[in-house]
Amino acid sequence: MILRDLHVHTFYCDGKSSPEDAVKSALEKGFEQIGLIAHSYVPFDADSCIQPERIAKFQSEVKQLKEKYHGRIDILCGLEEDIFSEQRRDGFDYIIGSVHYLKQGERYIPIDYTPEILKDMIDGYYGGDFYACAEDYFSLTQQLAKKRPTVIGHFDLIKKFCRIIPFDSREPRYVSAWKSAADALLKLGVPFEINTGGISRGYLDEPYPSPEIAEYIKAHGGSLILSSDAHLCENIGFGFKEWEYLI
Repeated sequence: MILRDLHVHTFYCDGKSSPEDAVKSALEKGFEQIGLIAHSYVPFDADSCIQPERIAKFQSEVKQLKEKYHGRIDILCGLEEDIFSEQRRDGFDYIIGSVHYLKQGERYIPIDYTPEILKDMIDGYYGGDFYACAEDYFSLTQQLAKKRPTVIGHFDLIKKFCRIIPFDSREPRYVSAWKSAADALLKLGVPFEINTGGISRGYLDEPYPSPEIAEYIKAHGGSLILSSDAHLCENIGFGFKEWEYLI
Protein backbone atom coordinates (compact mmCIF):
# COMPACT_ATOMS: atom_id res chain seq x y z
CA MET A 1 0.00 0.00 0.00
CA ILE A 2 1.34 3.44 -0.98
CA LEU A 3 1.69 5.69 2.03
CA ARG A 4 -0.20 8.76 0.84
CA ASP A 5 -2.43 11.58 2.02
CA LEU A 6 -4.47 13.28 -0.70
CA HIS A 7 -6.34 15.77 1.47
CA VAL A 8 -3.92 18.42 2.76
CA HIS A 9 -4.98 22.09 2.81
CA THR A 10 -2.59 25.04 2.71
CA PHE A 11 -2.82 28.79 3.22
CA TYR A 12 -4.22 29.12 -0.29
CA CYS A 13 -7.61 28.40 1.32
CA ASP A 14 -8.23 27.83 5.04
CA GLY A 15 -5.11 25.83 5.84
CA LYS A 16 -2.33 27.27 7.98
CA SER A 17 0.83 25.96 6.30
CA SER A 18 2.64 26.74 3.08
CA PRO A 19 2.59 24.07 0.36
CA GLU A 20 6.34 23.44 0.77
CA ASP A 21 6.07 23.10 4.54
CA ALA A 22 3.34 20.50 4.01
CA VAL A 23 5.56 18.60 1.57
CA LYS A 24 8.50 18.67 3.99
CA SER A 25 6.29 17.39 6.80
CA ALA A 26 5.01 14.54 4.62
CA LEU A 27 8.59 13.60 3.72
CA GLU A 28 9.63 13.56 7.38
CA LYS A 29 6.75 11.18 8.07
CA GLY A 30 7.79 8.83 5.28
CA PHE A 31 4.97 9.55 2.86
CA GLU A 32 5.39 8.58 -0.79
CA GLN A 33 2.59 10.77 -2.14
CA ILE A 34 0.83 13.94 -1.00
CA GLY A 35 -2.12 15.78 -2.46
CA LEU A 36 -2.13 19.53 -1.83
CA ILE A 37 -5.73 20.63 -2.11
CA ALA A 38 -7.78 23.82 -2.16
CA HIS A 39 -11.42 24.39 -1.28
CA SER A 40 -13.26 25.38 -4.45
CA TYR A 41 -14.55 28.93 -4.67
CA VAL A 42 -18.08 29.70 -3.46
CA PRO A 43 -19.09 33.38 -3.39
CA PHE A 44 -21.14 33.06 -0.20
CA ASP A 45 -18.18 31.86 1.92
CA ALA A 46 -15.15 33.47 0.33
CA ASP A 47 -13.00 33.39 3.48
CA SER A 48 -12.81 29.58 3.51
CA CYS A 49 -12.01 28.88 -0.13
CA ILE A 50 -9.42 29.73 -2.72
CA GLN A 51 -9.94 33.07 -4.42
CA PRO A 52 -10.28 32.84 -8.23
CA GLU A 53 -7.29 35.13 -8.79
CA ARG A 54 -5.05 32.80 -6.72
CA ILE A 55 -5.87 29.52 -8.48
CA ALA A 56 -3.16 29.83 -11.14
CA LYS A 57 -0.55 30.72 -8.49
CA PHE A 58 -1.53 27.72 -6.37
CA GLN A 59 -1.30 25.37 -9.34
CA SER A 60 2.04 26.86 -10.40
CA GLU A 61 3.55 26.51 -6.92
CA VAL A 62 2.46 22.89 -6.66
CA LYS A 63 3.96 22.20 -10.09
CA GLN A 64 7.27 23.75 -9.01
CA LEU A 65 7.29 21.64 -5.85
CA LYS A 66 6.53 18.53 -7.89
CA GLU A 67 9.63 19.19 -9.97
CA LYS A 68 11.79 20.16 -6.98
CA TYR A 69 10.97 17.02 -5.01
CA HIS A 70 10.81 14.63 -7.97
CA GLY A 71 12.12 11.22 -6.97
CA ARG A 72 11.56 11.87 -3.29
CA ILE A 73 7.78 12.24 -3.09
CA ASP A 74 4.96 12.38 -5.62
CA ILE A 75 3.00 15.63 -5.32
CA LEU A 76 -0.50 16.12 -6.73
CA CYS A 77 -2.63 19.23 -7.07
CA GLY A 78 -6.22 18.69 -5.96
CA LEU A 79 -9.51 20.54 -5.68
CA GLU A 80 -12.07 19.91 -2.95
CA GLU A 81 -15.17 20.78 -4.93
CA ASP A 82 -18.24 21.74 -2.94
CA ILE A 83 -21.59 20.67 -4.36
CA PHE A 84 -22.54 24.34 -4.75
CA SER A 85 -19.32 25.41 -6.43
CA GLU A 86 -19.19 26.32 -10.12
CA GLN A 87 -15.41 26.74 -10.28
CA ARG A 88 -13.63 25.32 -13.32
CA ARG A 89 -11.59 22.15 -12.82
CA ASP A 90 -8.82 22.94 -15.30
CA GLY A 91 -5.30 22.20 -14.10
CA PHE A 92 -6.18 19.93 -11.17
CA ASP A 93 -5.04 16.32 -10.93
CA TYR A 94 -8.10 15.09 -9.04
CA ILE A 95 -11.35 16.25 -7.46
CA ILE A 96 -12.69 15.47 -3.98
CA GLY A 97 -16.45 15.96 -3.99
CA SER A 98 -17.88 17.31 -0.72
CA VAL A 99 -20.96 18.84 0.88
CA HIS A 100 -20.36 21.60 3.43
CA TYR A 101 -23.62 23.59 3.34
CA LEU A 102 -27.37 23.20 3.17
CA LYS A 103 -29.35 25.78 1.25
CA GLN A 104 -32.30 27.27 3.10
CA GLY A 105 -34.14 29.73 0.89
CA GLU A 106 -31.42 32.10 -0.30
CA ARG A 107 -29.06 31.20 2.57
CA TYR A 108 -26.21 28.71 2.44
CA ILE A 109 -25.70 27.46 5.98
CA PRO A 110 -22.51 25.56 6.89
CA ILE A 111 -22.98 22.28 8.71
CA ASP A 112 -19.42 22.02 10.03
CA TYR A 113 -18.41 25.49 11.29
CA THR A 114 -19.82 25.50 14.80
CA PRO A 115 -22.37 23.43 16.72
CA GLU A 116 -24.33 26.63 17.39
CA ILE A 117 -24.81 27.31 13.67
CA LEU A 118 -25.88 23.74 13.02
CA LYS A 119 -28.26 23.67 15.99
CA ASP A 120 -29.83 26.97 14.98
CA MET A 121 -30.49 25.56 11.52
CA ILE A 122 -31.98 22.35 12.90
CA ASP A 123 -34.22 24.31 15.28
CA GLY A 124 -35.16 27.04 12.84
CA TYR A 125 -35.69 25.05 9.64
CA TYR A 126 -36.40 21.51 10.85
CA GLY A 127 -38.32 22.07 14.06
CA GLY A 128 -35.50 20.54 16.10
CA ASP A 129 -35.55 17.31 14.06
CA PHE A 130 -31.91 16.31 13.49
CA TYR A 131 -32.92 13.39 11.29
CA ALA A 132 -34.83 15.63 8.89
CA CYS A 133 -31.68 17.75 8.55
CA ALA A 134 -29.57 14.62 8.03
CA GLU A 135 -31.98 13.40 5.36
CA ASP A 136 -31.51 16.67 3.46
CA TYR A 137 -27.75 16.44 3.90
CA PHE A 138 -27.52 12.91 2.52
CA SER A 139 -29.94 13.73 -0.29
CA LEU A 140 -27.60 16.54 -1.33
CA THR A 141 -24.57 14.27 -0.89
CA GLN A 142 -26.21 11.80 -3.26
CA GLN A 143 -26.24 14.52 -5.92
CA LEU A 144 -22.43 14.52 -5.95
CA ALA A 145 -22.86 11.65 -8.41
CA LYS A 146 -23.88 14.19 -11.08
CA LYS A 147 -20.57 16.05 -10.67
CA ARG A 148 -18.50 12.87 -10.99
CA PRO A 149 -15.65 13.58 -8.54
CA THR A 150 -12.51 11.47 -8.29
CA VAL A 151 -12.98 10.85 -4.54
CA ILE A 152 -15.97 11.16 -2.18
CA GLY A 153 -15.08 13.46 0.72
CA HIS A 154 -16.09 13.11 4.41
CA PHE A 155 -19.31 11.25 3.58
CA ASP A 156 -21.09 11.67 6.95
CA LEU A 157 -19.84 15.15 7.89
CA ILE A 158 -23.28 15.90 9.37
CA LYS A 159 -22.23 13.98 12.52
CA LYS A 160 -19.30 16.30 13.31
CA PHE A 161 -20.90 17.86 16.40
CA CYS A 162 -22.60 14.71 17.71
CA ARG A 163 -21.14 15.19 21.20
CA ILE A 164 -23.10 18.43 21.46
CA ILE A 165 -26.03 17.57 19.19
CA PRO A 166 -26.48 13.86 19.98
CA PHE A 167 -28.31 11.43 17.72
CA ASP A 168 -28.71 7.69 17.30
CA SER A 169 -26.76 6.49 14.25
CA ARG A 170 -28.95 3.35 14.26
CA GLU A 171 -32.16 5.37 13.81
CA PRO A 172 -33.86 3.88 10.69
CA ARG A 173 -34.35 7.29 9.08
CA TYR A 174 -30.65 8.07 9.42
CA VAL A 175 -29.56 4.66 8.14
CA SER A 176 -31.95 4.82 5.20
CA ALA A 177 -30.65 8.28 4.26
CA TRP A 178 -26.97 7.36 4.23
CA LYS A 179 -27.58 4.05 2.46
CA SER A 180 -29.45 5.80 -0.35
CA ALA A 181 -26.57 8.25 -0.78
CA ALA A 182 -23.91 5.52 -0.58
CA ASP A 183 -25.72 3.35 -3.12
CA ALA A 184 -25.89 6.22 -5.62
CA LEU A 185 -22.23 7.15 -5.19
CA LEU A 186 -21.00 3.56 -5.30
CA LYS A 187 -22.11 3.47 -8.94
CA LEU A 188 -19.37 5.97 -9.78
CA GLY A 189 -16.68 3.42 -8.93
CA VAL A 190 -14.52 6.02 -7.14
CA PRO A 191 -13.09 5.70 -3.61
CA PHE A 192 -14.57 7.19 -0.46
CA GLU A 193 -12.30 8.85 2.08
CA ILE A 194 -11.61 7.49 5.52
CA ASN A 195 -11.18 11.06 6.75
CA THR A 196 -9.59 11.56 10.18
CA GLY A 197 -10.06 15.34 10.28
CA GLY A 198 -12.83 15.29 12.86
CA ILE A 199 -10.64 13.26 15.21
CA SER A 200 -7.54 15.45 14.89
CA ARG A 201 -9.65 18.52 15.65
CA GLY A 202 -11.04 16.89 18.80
CA TYR A 203 -14.67 16.61 17.72
CA LEU A 204 -14.97 12.87 17.13
CA ASP A 205 -13.64 9.48 18.17
CA GLU A 206 -14.10 7.95 14.72
CA PRO A 207 -13.49 9.03 11.13
CA TYR A 208 -15.84 10.02 8.35
CA PRO A 209 -17.47 7.76 7.42
CA SER A 210 -18.14 5.68 10.51
CA PRO A 211 -16.82 2.11 10.59
CA GLU A 212 -20.37 0.84 10.00
CA ILE A 213 -20.70 2.87 6.82
CA ALA A 214 -17.18 1.98 5.69
CA GLU A 215 -17.96 -1.72 6.03
CA TYR A 216 -21.18 -1.23 4.03
CA ILE A 217 -19.23 0.51 1.26
CA LYS A 218 -16.70 -2.34 1.09
CA ALA A 219 -19.42 -5.00 1.22
CA HIS A 220 -21.08 -3.37 -1.80
CA GLY A 221 -17.96 -3.26 -3.95
CA GLY A 222 -16.65 0.17 -2.98
CA SER A 223 -13.13 1.19 -2.05
CA LEU A 224 -11.71 3.54 0.57
CA ILE A 225 -8.56 5.62 0.99
CA LEU A 226 -7.09 7.23 4.10
CA SER A 227 -6.97 11.02 4.27
CA SER A 228 -6.28 13.49 7.05
CA ASP A 229 -8.06 16.63 5.82
CA ALA A 230 -5.08 18.34 7.45
CA HIS A 231 -5.07 22.12 7.84
CA LEU A 232 -1.85 21.96 9.89
CA CYS A 233 1.37 20.15 8.94
CA GLU A 234 1.37 18.13 12.15
CA ASN A 235 -1.97 16.54 11.22
CA ILE A 236 -0.81 15.04 7.92
CA GLY A 237 -1.44 11.31 8.17
CA PHE A 238 -3.21 11.71 11.52
CA GLY A 239 -4.53 8.40 12.87
CA PHE A 240 -3.73 6.40 9.75
CA LYS A 241 -2.26 3.43 11.62
CA GLU A 242 -5.29 3.21 13.88
CA TRP A 243 -7.86 3.32 11.08
CA GLU A 244 -6.09 1.60 8.17
CA TYR A 245 -8.02 -1.60 8.94
CA LEU A 246 -11.09 0.05 7.43
CA ILE A 247 -9.58 0.10 3.96
